Amino acid sequence: MTTIKAIRIDKTGGPEVMALKPVELGHPDPGEVTVRAKAIGVNFIDTYHRSGLYPVPLPSGIGMEASGIVEAVGKGVTTLKTGDRVAYASGPVGAYAEAHNIAAASAVKIPDGIADDVAASMMLKGLTAQFLLRQTFKVEKGQTILWHAAAGGVGLIACQWAKHLGATVIGTVGSEEKAKLAREHGCDHVIDYSKEDVAARVTEITGGAKLPVVYDGVGKATFMSSLDSLAPLGLLVSFGNASGPVTDVNLGILAQKGSLYVTRPTMYHYAAKTPTAMQEMADDLFAVVKSGAVKIEVKQRYALAEASRAHLDLEARKTVGASVLVP
Repeated sequence: MTTIKAIRIDKTGGPEVMALKPVELGHPDPGEVTVRAKAIGVNFIDTYHRSGLYPVPLPSGIGMEASGIVEAVGKGVTTLKTGDRVAYASGPVGAYAEAHNIAAASAVKIPDGIADDVAASMMLKGLTAQFLLRQTFKVEKGQTILWHAAAGGVGLIACQWAKHLGATVIGTVGSEEKAKLAREHGCDHVIDYSKEDVAARVTEITGGAKLPVVYDGVGKATFMSSLDSLAPLGLLVSFGNASGPVTDVNLGILAQKGSLYVTRPTMYHYAAKTPTAMQEMADDLFAVVKSGAVKIEVKQRYALAEASRAHLDLEARKTVGASVLVP
């Protein structure tokens, strides 16, 4: 057993329920490794675990993503060794800690040229962009797509990547500052949803054709405008709940608006398709980042003890790009 410091929650609620506490970390079980954290990613899914929107057994750690050094290896692990630089973006929750035990299959090796804070901040968001753009709907050259919250952590990565793939990218934002950021990261057209009708602007931009796909991580507040932005037989990729979950949907509305499709994908199901899927997804991400086509910018850094403030800033939409905790 080793004593480490970790953020723990004993009950669900606001950011104030998180506290930095000493905890005992055991030797990794068979198939696991201990990762000593160098940087820890902060993501919206962490706020869902904290608030109870996505329930976790309590008391609990929190956090899904980090980069660091393999400190110990459990029995049966052959893919990693002590001293390897790795990153991960999957459960069990508990990444907000000085060290964490995870399944070796969930950790990917970080190539030279990728910094620790960049790796930590891009795994969950970058792998999300990877499966959404390359698997859920395979974006091709010449297509026009819409990405809600284009200046958010996933949005900044995805818009650059979609532009690199040859798409025309429309992004939505909530301020002129974020509009500027979105334009700098691949958006050909930016819609300020606080001032403009999103679907009307999409119709105008596309000359009435509308879109084959809309990527929506906002949820409740944007659901109808997303549907109204789609061409017949178009796909709404709903992958987040930043404004609250979409509930009580009348499926008949999909027929009325053009025989539309809706999917609610998660990274877990794509990463679990094959034993090597996670590393293959990560290699695709690392390659596009190392090429310079996608730039990862860590805009906010907080001490591990400042996790509550990081959540307050994230939920108030005060953050841009990526945020990390530093143990």
